[in-house]
Amino acid sequence: MTESTEPSAGGLSQLVERYSRRADAFENLVAQVPADRWEWPSPCADWDARAVVGHIIDMHAAMLSPLGRELSPASLAADPLGAFRSARADVVALLADPETAQATVSTPMGPTSFAEHVDQVVSADMVQHGWDLARATGQDDTIDPAELEALWPMVQTIPEVMRTPGAFGPGIVVYGPIVEVPSDAPLQDRVLGLLGRDPKFVPGQPEATRRF
Repeated sequence: MTESTEPSAGGLSQLVERYSRRADAFENLVAQVPADRWEWPSPCADWDARAVVGHIIDMHAAMLSPLGRELSPASLAADPLGAFRSARADVVALLADPETAQATVSTPMGPTSFAEHVDQVVSADMVQHGWDLARATGQDDTIDPAELEALWPMVQTIPEVMRTPGAFGPGIVVYGPIVEVPSDAPLQDRVLGLLGRDPKFVPGQPEATRRF
């Protein structure tokens, strides 16, 4: 019998709805990337736009790993949008099964339900990496004000394990070092700084000026 953990934060349906809303927003950004901008640098050091999408796909894989599962095969190089949609479909299928969604999984932050793990990690990750992708490819990078309000208390207490490279798997970095921004900066800039991003990043700047 699989041990289960009842999701909090408004219940399973709200966690699923939140994931769906964020995935919709991220998928829309991926769909709008011009064909000639996939190699443009992103605010994440050493990552171009395609690598940002690759990271989100990797984080979907990291959600499945504690269940002993893997993502369906898909090619990021040939079809970034298709690869994201495939990873999303794999997670959605598991969230649709209440027993799996509530199954207790081991994570770097301790045991929690599969649904909570998705909500706390990859679901939230799509918000910040949506900004990375939008900024890298010249799209509107305004973060939903409601997301910013929800993020603000969380980013002020990010545990160190979330800034530790490899904590969620080889090559995975969730948050980089804090980027200092003025205390009176817009909320979006302050949130981005605590997420390890430089709000003033412009694609094409020298490598030394870019921060994860």
